[in-house]
Amino acid sequence: MEEPLDLIRLSIDERVYVKCRGGRELRGKLHAYDQHLNMVLGEAEETVTTHELDEETDEEIVKKATRTIRMLFVRGDIVVLVSPPLRTT
Repeated sequence: MEEPLDLIRLSIDERVYVKCRGGRELRGKLHAYDQHLNMVLGEAEETVTTHELDEETDEEIVKKATRTIRMLFVRGDIVVLVSPPLRTT
């Protein structure tokens, strides 16, 4: 590997984890990407985490919502982190 994007190039057609702004997390098969980290994910699972404050008890309530999306375009400017699949060699 010579450049950071080489790691992503090696993950084409494999499942990756993408952490996004706004409490969103994505897992899906990486079909394509570009230098701006725009990506196309297939069979993507999106998890959105929200935090609310219970006004009566002042306790933080964490809610997670998950949905599956067959094909998803991810705009690169929301990407915080991309994790390739775990390789055991």
